[in-house]
Amino acid sequence: MTDAMPMTVKLAGIVDESVVDGPGVRLVVFAQGCPHRCRGCHNPHTWDFDGGTEVSIEQILLRVEANPILSGITLSGGEPFAQAPGFARLARKARRRGLSVMTYTGYTWEHLVDSLAPGVRDLLLATDILIDGPFISALADPGLPYRGSRNQRIIQVRDRVP
Repeated sequence: MTDAMPMTVKLAGIVDESVVDGPGVRLVVFAQGCPHRCRGCHNPHTWDFDGGTEVSIEQILLRVEANPILSGITLSGGEPFAQAPGFARLARKARRRGLSVMTYTGYTWEHLVDSLAPGVRDLLLATDILIDGPFISALADPGLPYRGSRNQRIIQVRDRVP
């Protein structure tokens, strides 16, 4: 990873404190743009790659620093891996501040590990917990922790990055 990585990301929004998007109290960053367009998605407003707002990574980190009770950040979407270089920078800087990073993706772990797209490996390496796989409405289960459908997995990335 180099410092030539993007200084901004395109966002659909930010939730300053959430207790449902990962362990502890988390800042949730919603990426704008998603290629998956899962049927039954609860964030369809994030699909359009032309929507959202360009936000500097430093602005997001200022929000993190303003809240001492945060235990981590969650990267959701949209699809964070569609902006992998920028989200990798954000995740790396959050981890340097002692926060855990949880990333949601509609891609599978196997797809991401095999990907040669810029920033994908960097974002994986900066992620502690990955929720992978598309939302499948036929497999929806509201009782699952941190996931919407039974096909999605909770992956402890630190134990698995090749």
